[in-house]
Amino acid sequence: MRPPVRYTAETNGVVVHATPAFFEDQSSPEDDRYVWAYTIEIINRSHRTLQLMTRHWLITDCFGRAQEVRGDGVIGEQPILDPGDRFEYTSGCALTAASGVMRGSYRFVDADGAAMDVEIPMFTLDSPYDVSTPS
Repeated sequence: MRPPVRYTAETNGVVVHATPAFFEDQSSPEDDRYVWAYTIEIINRSHRTLQLMTRHWLITDCFGRAQEVRGDGVIGEQPILDPGDRFEYTSGCALTAASGVMRGSYRFVDADGAAMDVEIPMFTLDSPYDVSTPS
């Protein structure tokens, strides 16, 4: 098994790390169900206090089928990050294909109400059931 890979993007002083992991015990390849967890760490290296307001995900499987997810905050929260603060959460994704990719963005606002979109790095959803994925 390969060690976890951490993907990173930085936008205007906000760093986003994404670390995906395949969940074998929750997946059922015979039923075309493949499940991943991903941990996101957000670090505010800017000089402004920021609040995460919304998320936007584009999830594409290895067959090119795409789904979009939009919503308020993350895991039911809209965290406020002062300069130097970090916020981490774990969520999940299920596909009907053995691999895919995720990418997206967060919308933050500062204390003056100015909005800023922050990139979430594209990361792969790899499983041992995808013959194109090295083990």
